[in-house]
Amino acid sequence: MKKTSTRLADGRELIYYDLDETAGKLVRDAVDRRPLDPIGTASEVRADPLLGDAVAIASHRQGRTYHPPADQCPLDPSRGERLTEIPDSDYDVVVFENRFPSLSGDTGRCEVVCFTADHGASFADLDEPHARLVLDAWTDRTAELARHPAVRQVYPFENRGEEIGVTLAHPHGQIYGYPFATPRTTLMLRSAAAHKAATGGGNLFDHVVDEERAAGKRIVLEGEHWTAFVPFSAHWPYEVHLYPLRRVPDLTALDEEQRAEFPRIYLELLRRFDRLFGPGVGRTPYISGWHQAPFLTPGEYAAFGPEAPGAGAPLAREDFALHLELFTIRRTGSKLKFLAGSESGMNVFINDVPPERAAERLREVASS
Repeated sequence: MKKTSTRLADGRELIYYDLDETAGKLVRDAVDRRPLDPIGTASEVRADPLLGDAVAIASHRQGRTYHPPADQCPLDPSRGERLTEIPDSDYDVVVFENRFPSLSGDTGRCEVVCFTADHGASFADLDEPHARLVLDAWTDRTAELARHPAVRQVYPFENRGEEIGVTLAHPHGQIYGYPFATPRTTLMLRSAAAHKAATGGGNLFDHVVDEERAAGKRIVLEGEHWTAFVPFSAHWPYEVHLYPLRRVPDLTALDEEQRAEFPRIYLELLRRFDRLFGPGVGRTPYISGWHQAPFLTPGEYAAFGPEAPGAGAPLAREDFALHLELFTIRRTGSKLKFLAGSESGMNVFINDVPPERAAERLREVASS
């Protein structure tokens, strides 16, 4: 992998990630020729005193690009006088600071990850070396953002499909660097701490993976180093969790064997998602995101656990298990799962598709 960093006309950072076979031949010296004013954002994080979580207020996002024509996509390479967010005429993978960030400055950081220069492609269309390059870019950004003074947790994710709310059709994802441990992760850490105390040191994530592998009926796909399953209490119609079999806290801790196998496993999962509802339905909308351990102090991790005598060792960062969660809001070829009263109002999900049936269907559409 070759990494080349540059700056856009308004001062934002942009980084090219190029495949090894092209790295020695490339000189990334294209300049952003757009007449852009310096970025001015007004992100603010406000704490909710009742729920104990936080909301990002980012009014400048009202003006972000919304469903542009295909020939005006800002994520395509720049060619001739058609100038975009990417100054060069081609790229493998590129990451840049979001022009309309939800989080910025002392409230965190938001980045865009373009998976390919091909506007009509999808992640599932990538070959394995290219998918590995995306994994390496995610890993590099996790390591870099871990050193950002305002970032406490890094979340690489992809939203795909207009049904999800995607406003740019080009294959891309995002990386959020949050200034706190997110509410979802906080709940996981509390559960992990309680399990560790109750079992005399057991790991909750290992327990969940072991239980799913023992049961077998919700397993979707297994490799030598990764396992994918529909969780027993899946919230979404079709939801898959992908874990490395050797527990690690984040992407930077994956070993070479895990990295080498990941592209085959992940691409197969995405291709199965696209076959779930038959050839006439089109590509399945989904959200896919990496859950990584936040960057907290040992004392902050210990605070999640019980302080009773004999409770055992406190929770530590290494107790968290990196995993990817992939799900779709489509429940049939013509019906979507909307978050209505119970889900949006009380955060109590109601799933119309039994997880066992979802896993069975995901096995049925395996590549031949």
